[in-house]
Amino acid sequence: MKPLKQFSIPFTGLKIGKHQFDFEIDNSFFDAFEYSLVKKGNLKVELELDKQETMLILQFHIFGTIGLDCDKCLSEFDAPIDVKERQIVKFAEDDLQSDDLEIIMLNRSESEIDVSTMIYEFITVSVPYIKICEENGTGIQCDQEMIERLNRLSISNQAEEEKTVDDPRWEALKKLK
Repeated sequence: MKPLKQFSIPFTGLKIGKHQFDFEIDNSFFDAFEYSLVKKGNLKVELELDKQETMLILQFHIFGTIGLDCDKCLSEFDAPIDVKERQIVKFAEDDLQSDDLEIIMLNRSESEIDVSTMIYEFITVSVPYIKICEENGTGIQCDQEMIERLNRLSISNQAEEEKTVDDPRWEALKKLK
């Protein structure tokens, strides 16, 4: 995971207070994660690390565009993304698990924190469940040629299905309408 080395922040040498980190995310970032929903992207991450005595507070601001495939016309489009998230990192003597998703527990012997997984998860969670070109807010329209082709195929398939129904039981049920 060579391209993700830059996302490791050594916090032991930092003074108590707020520190700013900026990262650029491109396609190589998403290639480092297997089975990623997002394959392409051009994003910027502004991270504010607030170091305190017993914890770190990470404020993420992720913005830019990610490449998605339209579920309606199958064409690729760039979807804008703007995510603001907070993550709290607490220190413990032994590796305890926290029930709160916003809190991560780190061993006191740790000297750096890798934020690449957090950034990846924030981006992945922000991907819409249904991805359609027309609904992403950029004014891009779906590929009309592809939609017409899909409509022709679906109509011809319905006609073929109706022709193949020769079972008399189905005919009797259709008469009940």
